[in-house]
Amino acid sequence: MTMKKISVVLAGASGYGHSYLREILQEGNKFIKLVGVVDIAPERSQYYQELVKRKIPIYASLQTFYQEHQADLAIISTPIHLHREHSCLAMNHGSHVLCEKPMASDPEDIEKMKETSEKTGKFLAIGFNWSFTDSVQKLKRDILAGKFGKIKRCKSLTLWPRTKDYYNRSAWAGKKYSSNGEMIFDSIANNATAHHLHHLLYLNGDSISQSAQIADLTAELYKANDIETFDTCAVKIKTRSNVDIYYYASHAVDEANGPQYVIEFERATICFHQNESPSDIIALWEDGRKTKYEDPAHTMAKLAVCVQAILRGDDDILCGIEAATPHAKAIQAMHQSVPEAQVFPEVLIHYNEKEKLLSVEGLSEVLMECYENWCLPSDLDVEWSQRGREVVVD
Repeated sequence: MTMKKISVVLAGASGYGHSYLREILQEGNKFIKLVGVVDIAPERSQYYQELVKRKIPIYASLQTFYQEHQADLAIISTPIHLHREHSCLAMNHGSHVLCEKPMASDPEDIEKMKETSEKTGKFLAIGFNWSFTDSVQKLKRDILAGKFGKIKRCKSLTLWPRTKDYYNRSAWAGKKYSSNGEMIFDSIANNATAHHLHHLLYLNGDSISQSAQIADLTAELYKANDIETFDTCAVKIKTRSNVDIYYYASHAVDEANGPQYVIEFERATICFHQNESPSDIIALWEDGRKTKYEDPAHTMAKLAVCVQAILRGDDDILCGIEAATPHAKAIQAMHQSVPEAQVFPEVLIHYNEKEKLLSVEGLSEVLMECYENWCLPSDLDVEWSQRGREVVVD
């Protein structure tokens, strides 16, 4: 009996596309047949020679691919401002879609993606890694079942140094708009640590396919790097269920810390810290008991979930448009709260020439103090702090 294979086209072979190629091209891959790769400069991919060796067709555009081929699943790993165009093109050509996070920055793009998915009957999964894992799905089911009681509040902290090379890796890194005026809003909150903001919104959602709806948001946005958006943020979100979410993240630090998060419930507290060993999600009960959920990190579960959904003929996907939209709304609200990020005082910015890294003196300590005290830097009267306006989210 021949095992059915899902035909896959990958749009974007460099950057994060490497992770997909590593997974798809590995030995023992039983369910996926890579039928095409789309990239305007495929030779930049570290897997280019392997693609040529395996005679996998390479195209300069997704449109050209669909003139010659079909695919059960299209993976969209292209720049943020192209997600709507590529996802809708793929769905209109009969492919289900796994689109990398974030879904899009333009509200009109999100609406168009939703309309196209509904019209074509093709699912649109958004690649927030953790939401597709068994451990997070088990945790969310336990939350929805009321196992821990009601959520009271939650917080997340990620300090991830990023060098100048990170911001020079593409023409759109750190930009608000493309040369054509398309919304990008690439930032630490909309790219590298987007998973950690979405994760808290997702675990606060009212169903397995939903994330929490945001009532209002107040942001503090800062930058040390010469970018249009921000490399550091401290954000307070209130959900429509009256839960406070605090989210802290920075690239302008010299040492990595996190991600880590805490979710306080009536009967237990959920804790996770990537730097601890083992780095599992732990539920600490009031009576001293502990319940463990496996570390969801370093996984391509999203690809496996999408493939299995197609094999089953199931259009219901774990992290689709509905689950991903609140994150997009949070990004929009951050930029409304603070239209122009505050530049850190020059005297505090240090440059490590060897590492090509800009870091801000005392920033890690400030953000960790905020994390411990459930507050924003302006609540601590930090000299450089500047609080944005409160934004009511529709």
